[in-house]
Amino acid sequence: MTDPFDSALDLLRRLNPKDTSENLNRLCSLVPDLTEDLLTSVDQPLEVRRCKKTGRDYLLCDYNRDGDSWRSPWSNEFEPPVPDAELPSERVRKMEVKANEAFDVYRELYFEGGISSVYFWNLDDGFAGVVLLKKSVNPTSKSTGTWDSIHVFEAAERARTAHYKLTSTVILNLGTESESLGGMDLSGNMTRQVEQDLLIEGDENHVANLGRIVEDMELKMRNLLQEVYFGKARDVVGDLRSIPPLSETNRDRATQREMISNMSSR
Repeated sequence: MTDPFDSALDLLRRLNPKDTSENLNRLCSLVPDLTEDLLTSVDQPLEVRRCKKTGRDYLLCDYNRDGDSWRSPWSNEFEPPVPDAELPSERVRKMEVKANEAFDVYRELYFEGGISSVYFWNLDDGFAGVVLLKKSVNPTSKSTGTWDSIHVFEAAERARTAHYKLTSTVILNLGTESESLGGMDLSGNMTRQVEQDLLIEGDENHVANLGRIVEDMELKMRNLLQEVYFGKARDVVGDLRSIPPLSETNRDRATQREMISNMSSR
């Protein structure tokens, strides 16, 4: 018998990536026993919430969630409050604060807007975390666009070096519609992994190393998306659109077939 969890993932892969969140909620309603597994396994567009204590926006994901509450990276508090909630240690929290400051600058320089959030948590031999970045264009009746990047990492400390393992996912959604051209929806996601060993002399090096790894990964994935999304879309549009008149194109093809037939008969 097919595993229900595998069937759910297979179904999500076959549906429009633009509707991942809505389809995920429907699956969780149909099979409540799979809710936790699905929420931790399926990447979905990031949602935004405003910190009640600081008034700053932050991003929601499974890594800062506890039940129906989410931890703000600015106040380090869950909203709504969670009794005995698990929080990062003092050392890891200090690195989390510095990382949020660093990626806030990165976000402004690279995306010229948007929202970023960084969350750290403790591991037995180091720590782990996630870097979240979201940029949306101002939606209109004619066009929409959203970039969501999720970078999950583990840092295992080994004397004066640290082993970093990064798993990055980019979710891209572009849409446009006009009376002359009709509607076009370009949605999907891409996931890549990388591992590196880098030198460390103090906790501040972790933030610098993480920033370098994430920056390099985002650049590579952005270039790949440009080739896959826009390159393939350009090829499809080029094949569908005929610049010369159709009669001329058919005449050229008939001439080509005639030449091939004559060469074969010799």
